[in-house]
Amino acid sequence: MAFSSGNSSGPMADINVTPLVDVMLVLLIIFMVTMPIQTYPIKIDLPQASTNPPPPNPKAPIKLRIDGAGQVFWNDALMDVKTLEATMKDTVRQDPENQPSIQIETSNQAQYDIFAKVLAAAKNADMRKIAFVENGN
Repeated sequence: MAFSSGNSSGPMADINVTPLVDVMLVLLIIFMVTMPIQTYPIKIDLPQASTNPPPPNPKAPIKLRIDGAGQVFWNDALMDVKTLEATMKDTVRQDPENQPSIQIETSNQAQYDIFAKVLAAAKNADMRKIAFVENGN
């Protein structure tokens, strides 16, 4: 400390660092003000405004259900997994701009392999609107 307790009669040996701190803070402020601000451009792909209005009437969603036995139901009609992709392609081909959404609901006991095949079929058919529905079980 820089204060003497009165017991010693000699000079204080501690250095007063307050002027040093003041000079360093002034230099820091000068460097911060005079340093040029460097900007780096960052490329961001923002969505572009569309002049096309949304479709007037969206199509009814397709309900796709996968049960625990590995069966796939297209709007409550049993469908083979092998013909699913062709059916999805036909649906997309009817109106590519106004596709119906697919709502996929799976059972808790459903096999992941069947689920992956359904998603692959949707991707291969260029389905753009895929939703996952939580079942009530």
